[in-house]
Amino acid sequence: MQKTTIHDIARELNITFSTVARALRDHPAISEATKAAVREMAEKLNYRQNKLASSLRSGNTHIIGVIVPSLHVSFFSSVVHGIEKVMNENGYSILLYQSNELQQQEIRGIATFLQSRVDGIISSITLETEDYRHYEEIKKRNIPLIFFDRDVAALDTPSVTINDHEGGFIATEHLVQQGYRRIVHITATQALPIFQERLRGYKDALLRYGIPVREELILQGQFSLEFGKACIRQLRERGIPFDAVFALEDYTAMGAIQQLQADGIAVPQETGVIGFANESFGALVSPGLSTIDQQTVKMGEEAARLFLATVRDKQHKPRKVVLEPVLIARASTKKIIS
Repeated sequence: MQKTTIHDIARELNITFSTVARALRDHPAISEATKAAVREMAEKLNYRQNKLASSLRSGNTHIIGVIVPSLHVSFFSSVVHGIEKVMNENGYSILLYQSNELQQQEIRGIATFLQSRVDGIISSITLETEDYRHYEEIKKRNIPLIFFDRDVAALDTPSVTINDHEGGFIATEHLVQQGYRRIVHITATQALPIFQERLRGYKDALLRYGIPVREELILQGQFSLEFGKACIRQLRERGIPFDAVFALEDYTAMGAIQQLQADGIAVPQETGVIGFANESFGALVSPGLSTIDQQTVKMGEEAARLFLATVRDKQHKPRKVVLEPVLIARASTKKIIS
């Protein structure tokens, strides 16, 4: 069976080829009545647009590349959900690539996107990325680049992040308001700004409430469930007293809870625990994990909208969208019932 073409639609409606082509592209010079008639006839004739031919003519593929460090955590999958929602609403598809927190994987992903002639790239950098030449190449080619969660300030690129300082502050403040005083902060060895800002928020909250910052209560490492357990064991083996834990992310916080429970320490009665990111498992475990929600779906939606704004106005100054963190107080910290 011969495929329906734009010429077939034009012949049926007795209009020109160019009018049909512009109507299918939703061109503002074509009336809504004509657009509706063209769409109706295209559906009746089972017309399917040749996207490859269209992209060659326009120079646009209507495909966006999205790089995430990992889809094993719901944080990144939720952000992707937000990106995809807005992109689909605006006629774009996405190509998704996992870097697995490896810079070389990230470089390969970007090379794949460039070979695929994507119209833009939305990315969250890996924990080990320190050389940004692959991102500079994107900018040299004038391909829109948007960062989310993990921004690279040196590249002066549009980004969507959370106010990590405020998140660290309200997490610590919540623990203080629940009556905890010797609060541990588990952070990362990596010097990413998001982790440094959470640490700064932790320190500022302690100082605000007149609680001294004790360096022995700040632990650094490769965050994970096992690292959360190891931190609790280390503190107890060294005889360092503590009554609460603020972990930089939820899996580490969950590891801390598991080790505390294994050691017979009641959570939250003896030790409170709060995480960061609002991973989906946090509401399902016992006790429920208190955390800081990063508005992940909104983060993705805002990143997609930044891309669309960049396409519309290539001369505009890069925007930095900063979302507000939201405290999710659950049973792991609620020593005081209001």
